[in-house]
Amino acid sequence: MSVLKEKRTTSKAEFVNVANRIYVETITFLSRLSARYSRLIAEPTADLAGDVMDYAEKANATFPDDEQKRSKRRDYLLTANASLSALDVRLTHCYMILAMNPQGAFTNGKGEHVDKSDATRKLDNMAQSLGELIDQEERLLRGQINKLTEEKK
Repeated sequence: MSVLKEKRTTSKAEFVNVANRIYVETITFLSRLSARYSRLIAEPTADLAGDVMDYAEKANATFPDDEQKRSKRRDYLLTANASLSALDVRLTHCYMILAMNPQGAFTNGKGEHVDKSDATRKLDNMAQSLGELIDQEERLLRGQINKLTEEKK
């Protein structure tokens, strides 16, 4: 039986789900880069998104039932958070590059480039969505880190 929407709470592992969404949306965002920029910045940016996802998964898989595992889980969470911060900076650079020629990043169903205002709107929406996910993930990771710190006391 499913839970009513207003009665749902945030899952303890929601940081893993958000990390996965960040990875997928980052790849979608990077696919908008032209080939000349893509080969320079897409792979390292995608790697950072992958790191966020991987370290979130590793932290979630490490059950903190003793001090050593608690420390390991905290390290994974800190690394995920550091990768998330670096990803945010890289995506800002990608956004700045795409904003120089937004219509080059989007085509309609016929393969024609969309006009600049529509392209700018689409680009802004994609960047806004990713930014909100990054902010949410940062809060979730910080919450997990703080929880481990409190348990240690």
